[in-house]
Amino acid sequence: MSAVRLPAVAGTFYPADDVELSSSVDAMLQVSASGDPCPKVIIAPHAGHVYSGQIAARAYGRLRNAELPITRVVLLGPSHRVGFKGVAATSCTAYKTPLGEIPIDSAAVQTILQLSGTGFLDEAHIHEHSLEVHLPFLQRVLPSFSLVPLVVGDATVEEVAGVINTLWGGPETLLVISSDLSHFHPYAEAQEIDARTSRKILALESNLVGEEACGCRPINGLLHAVKNKGLKVEQLEVRNSGDTAGDKDRVVGYGAYVVMERTVVNLTVTEKAGTEKTKAGTESDASHEQLSLPWRQRLLQVAREAVLRPFENNESFHIDLSKYPPVLRQERASFVTLNINRQLRGCIGTLVAHQPLITDVAHNAQAAAFKDPRFKPLTIDEFQNVDFHISVLSVPEVLPLSSREELIAKLRPGIDGLIIEYEGKRATYLPSVWSQLADAETFVSELRKKAGLEAGGWHPDTIVQRYTTEEFC
Repeated sequence: MSAVRLPAVAGTFYPADDVELSSSVDAMLQVSASGDPCPKVIIAPHAGHVYSGQIAARAYGRLRNAELPITRVVLLGPSHRVGFKGVAATSCTAYKTPLGEIPIDSAAVQTILQLSGTGFLDEAHIHEHSLEVHLPFLQRVLPSFSLVPLVVGDATVEEVAGVINTLWGGPETLLVISSDLSHFHPYAEAQEIDARTSRKILALESNLVGEEACGCRPINGLLHAVKNKGLKVEQLEVRNSGDTAGDKDRVVGYGAYVVMERTVVNLTVTEKAGTEKTKAGTESDASHEQLSLPWRQRLLQVAREAVLRPFENNESFHIDLSKYPPVLRQERASFVTLNINRQLRGCIGTLVAHQPLITDVAHNAQAAAFKDPRFKPLTIDEFQNVDFHISVLSVPEVLPLSSREELIAKLRPGIDGLIIEYEGKRATYLPSVWSQLADAETFVSELRKKAGLEAGGWHPDTIVQRYTTEEFC
């Protein structure tokens, strides 16, 4: 696949001309303008704009009321053309529409590739319309954002919920679930089916089937996650093509729904005159030496404070980067692990550096405490007994290799984390995995299988990166 995923349905599902497209989307958004608050999650239809665009606009119009900028959109939609198991990410670097290119959040993609059932499958993206038709609405409403486009195949509720929980984020992140409702029933029958489906969605019943919604799998995963978070779904509008631009003999149902988030964790970051991050990003690589004891203690303190804040009040946990030394302001990746009585209680992290280390640790600490899909949110009683463990990743180095045997010989068991990439397929193992896969041959074989590659194979174009972790508690 090319570096940019090109539009597949421009000129059919929506206008191919940029001026015409902007005008039509703006008109739909204008009709739907309201003062209602910005949602955390949107469920919206993905038919041609002339059929379902006005229903989708009911939800998208509210994004203009966001109190803080939305800079990342996680978009999940069903696969209509390619059959596969799990959730498919793309190796491309951007999605393109007539309104321009939208960069892919590669760091977020790398994070979810660690989850069960998630991997690269570019074929699922090339011709899929369920994601593409939403992009013009987002481009007209949001000034600037990155995208995490995910096509959902035959995935379990738990697999989809795991992705959603991992990428839930804060107010900077919007989740969009793409789905139409019933397909090709007479008008009155479709109304009855869609009404029942809406009742199930509002009741958070994560057992929808394809006859009720083509995006049943992403919706089911969302409902599972929303229920565990104690949130609810609000219905905005349910109509069908017989109401919009088609006859009433065989109609398709469309629904717009939103989820509002009761703020439990809210992290804000400030920088002085926009210069602090630049300064941190230009520090010498020598500052990536081992963190001193005071710096480690500072990171542990921030991790604890970030988790404690929601128990004390609903105010944001504020990080002023100007108050931290340059070494903690550098963009580095980290994992935060919570343990109680030496038993795992949560673990969330990032593999690719994309924000200051101090911010990354705070975000991951909050996510490990409240958003790890394997556990219920941490309680205040548990907080009193939790131990924090932080792993800071080194910058991955590319290993020049001529053979698989050379890779095996260079690996340092118990020390090296490894990233393998070939033909758009990529996977990684942290150094901690050595405790389960003790020899290098098995380590490489299992990692290749995880990436969707032949376990015992090799190709000279394989890209291999090695990294280490610095761990402390």
